[in-house]
Amino acid sequence: MLPDSLVRRVNEQPGEDTGIRSTAGKQALNPEAAVDRHTLSLRGLDGINLLMADVRDGVGPFLSVFLKASRHWDPGAIGLAMGASSIAAALCQVPAGLLVDGTHAKRLLIAGSGLMVGVGCLVIVAVPRFWAVIAAQAVLGSASAVIPPAIAALSLGLVGRRLLDARISRNEGFNHAGNLSAAVLAGTLGHYFGTNWIFYLVCAFALASAAIVALIDPKAIDHEQARGGEDPNHNGEPIRFRELLRRRDLMIFLASVVLFHFGNAAMLPMAGQVLAQTHPGSDTIALSACIIAAQFVMVGVAWGVGQASARGIGRKPIFLVALAVLPVRGLLFSVTVSPYAVVGIQLLDGVAAGIFGVISVLIASDLMRGTGRFNLAQGLMALAVGVGATLSNATAGFVVQWFGYADGFLYLAAIAGCALVFFALLMPETKATADASPRAEVA
Repeated sequence: MLPDSLVRRVNEQPGEDTGIRSTAGKQALNPEAAVDRHTLSLRGLDGINLLMADVRDGVGPFLSVFLKASRHWDPGAIGLAMGASSIAAALCQVPAGLLVDGTHAKRLLIAGSGLMVGVGCLVIVAVPRFWAVIAAQAVLGSASAVIPPAIAALSLGLVGRRLLDARISRNEGFNHAGNLSAAVLAGTLGHYFGTNWIFYLVCAFALASAAIVALIDPKAIDHEQARGGEDPNHNGEPIRFRELLRRRDLMIFLASVVLFHFGNAAMLPMAGQVLAQTHPGSDTIALSACIIAAQFVMVGVAWGVGQASARGIGRKPIFLVALAVLPVRGLLFSVTVSPYAVVGIQLLDGVAAGIFGVISVLIASDLMRGTGRFNLAQGLMALAVGVGATLSNATAGFVVQWFGYADGFLYLAAIAGCALVFFALLMPETKATADASPRAEVA
């Protein structure tokens, strides 16, 4: 038998933030069956985060190694190829956020987007010519734009705001575990069977992720809550887009995200190019080691951020730690070409990326409370990520081509330092504001 408190929780009405909803018409649910379906849905969400880790970004930095070592592209062309995905993703982020806010077919969006990424990877390895790679990267970017806001929406719609901190931390833990597993497999396949097998690996993950989406019960998702419109004073209509753009705190946060990724995105691909140039034959396995080392750190950092947030530590000091790590990483990369040193330096990326993955979603949730625009804000945030990554890859590639890799890393470190100062001076604390809001839920 279930405890009475859990039975009451199962039968609470849809307006309450429980993560388990009653059926239409307020018919009584079987408590045992409802809890089983909800638990299965959460396990499905775990699986999506695990498998989508290797899908939503395509082959990531392995593309630069593939193009440099196997196809002998110059750094400028590699930068354009890396940037093509970011540009396409940037153009699709706002439409993707609006789509996720407005549809109940969130599971289908995730499955379809993952399969499109798989097809794009097959095109790159089958037709590795400039325009074919650019086109495939654009497809990857467009498809991957949908995945993060859709996963965030499912998370909020399944567990509610009071459990969101722990859920996002758990999501990121599974995401980094998936990246870790994929990096081990990619390094092994690339080293023993060739770089082409890394692309096939992404396709396999895409198929598996599309299948596991079926574990999520569509009836367990509160779609109003999933878009951030669950506030009792909310009239059910999302605020207008132009009103959203007038929110100063949101604009400062988005600018900070642009600067974060401007200073960060090109570092690992550039490190991969350095390894391909200075240690040919061991570049793929060394790059895999970089990713594996960072992912180990990210798993622990994601858990730590969730614990820190649950204990009342604000969003701003946590994000400042991530921003402070980036310029140090750039400076260290500029003075070494040793594979062992590169792997060690990449541990810092585990700290920065691990923090960003959790805290950025929580800040967006704070800022969008009761607006009905949580997923649109996710799209805007992903747009900011795409703009920053595009600027990072495109400009750093030409800095390297003209001045060398050391100057390229110093250039990115300077951008990262600007990001730290900007966020520290202008961004307010959002956790305290959200908790103090008259719209805030009573814990």
